[in-house]
Amino acid sequence: MSANVYDNRDCFLGEGPLWHPERGQLFWFDIINCTLMTVENGEQKQWTFDEKVSAAGWVDRDTLLIASETSLSRFDLISGERRKICDLEADNPVTRSNDGRADPWGGFWIGTMGKSAEAGAGSIYRFYKGELRRLVPNVTISNAICFSPDRRFAYFADTDRQIVWRQPLADSDGWPVGEAEVFLDLSNEGLYPDGAVVDSQGNFWNAQWGASRVACYAPDGSFLRAIEAPAAHTSCPAFGGENFNQLFVTTAQQGLSNEDLVSQPSAGKVHVASCDMSGQAEHRVIL
Repeated sequence: MSANVYDNRDCFLGEGPLWHPERGQLFWFDIINCTLMTVENGEQKQWTFDEKVSAAGWVDRDTLLIASETSLSRFDLISGERRKICDLEADNPVTRSNDGRADPWGGFWIGTMGKSAEAGAGSIYRFYKGELRRLVPNVTISNAICFSPDRRFAYFADTDRQIVWRQPLADSDGWPVGEAEVFLDLSNEGLYPDGAVVDSQGNFWNAQWGASRVACYAPDGSFLRAIEAPAAHTSCPAFGGENFNQLFVTTAQQGLSNEDLVSQPSAGKVHVASCDMSGQAEHRVIL
């Protein structure tokens, strides 16, 4: 099974794909070029910001919560107005936001990392009911934030360490309870876990940087299958489409040589593949 190009615009570092379930519309980011992209009514559209932006959740039909290198903000898709909700490591010029996703309780998890992937510079936070709380410190490249459909677990990764963890959650409010456990240790396979999403059956779909694929793992961590992409640096998947059976995948040109770019002309573009499994609708962020 393989993915084909969905949108022909190049991203230096494509990330954060979000299928808005009320709009039936995909949004994604080019982090390095400070851009939010979409296709609306068949037309390409984009917004450029004054700082790096990386991830979003949907608040209502016309509003996104956007994570940037200094804040979480409300963003109006109609007017283009952006309004800060809270700071996100705004006093730390070393870091920026990276991977993020809304949880089943309406909270928003967001990871940070060093702009040059400085060791241990990042963290993973949760924004919930007006509070931004740090959950995981000393992360080098935060990634793979996603949630099981039974609300029992959150997943997250440190790409640099090649490990994905599974964190038990409190059913009442979604805060972590107990210790995270290793879900996947990919170091022996030489694989680097990037962004991830969980489907409606609880399978974990992980974009693997440098491996030209999104790999699917069962809830017990066993490998099930992979969707191949014609770009080495797959960065994050998202389920979308009318029946949530299309898998969208962002990719990146970052880290590729000129020769690589010639041999991978669709590197940096968003790809899509049809699946025989369906995803979950993304949860609404409750502000």
